[in-house]
Order: sequence, then structure tokens, then C-alpha cells
Amino acid sequence: MYTIKEVSKMMDVSEHTLRFWAKSDFFPLVQRNENNFRMFSDTDVEFVKIIKCLRAIGTDNKNIKKYIDLCLIGDSTIEQRYEIIKETHKKAIAQMEEHKKRLELLEYKEQYYQNLMKKAKSN
Repeated sequence: MYTIKEVSKMMDVSEHTLRFWAKSDFFPLVQRNENNFRMFSDTDVEFVKIIKCLRAIGTDNKNIKKYIDLCLIGDSTIEQRYEIIKETHKKAIAQMEEHKKRLELLEYKEQYYQNLMKKAKSN
């Protein structure tokens, strides 16, 4: 079992964010210790991983909650969960392509300015 502080460090997610996610009922299996502190199991940490991934791609909290609820229901929801992951994957690929275009533009501009500086030095 891990404290929120330990999970925060392991997963590079702020404690504040983890608390917000917990209040959003993203960790329905998290237990509390005798001092009422949240204690995360390995399963809970796996939920943190997928939530962090989904959030990074821009999935809204409503759809993350839907995904978690489907996970808790069990195997009868595998197809629904697959569709959520498949759509998120498509979105991630589209974002990656956009990032690639931005990177190419930055590389072009970097080369452009390097060439200008070389010309300025040679004059």
C-alpha cells in the first residue's frame, strides 16, 4: 500500500491532482487507514497510470469516470472499454501528427536563423 505522497512521486502527479481525482471517484477501490489517509494499492496505481494517460490526451473527467465504472463492472464491458481506448488512441495519433508538424516548423526556423547568423558573421 502507498500513501498519496508516495504515489505522487512514483507517478509524477501532484498530490492535489490525486486528491481531486479521488474526489471525482476515479479511485473507487482506494482504502483509508486508521488515520483516514488514502492508501493506494498496486491496482489503484494502475488506475492512476491510465487516468494520467487519458488526461494527457485530453479526455474529460466524465469519460474517464465512465471508463473506470466500466472497468469495475467487469468483463461484460470489454468491448465498450476497447472502444474508449481505441478512440483515445486515434486522438493521440492525431495529436502526435500535429506535434510533428510543429517540430518540423521549429526545425525549419532554427535552420533559417542559423543561416542568417552565418551570413552575418561572414560579412
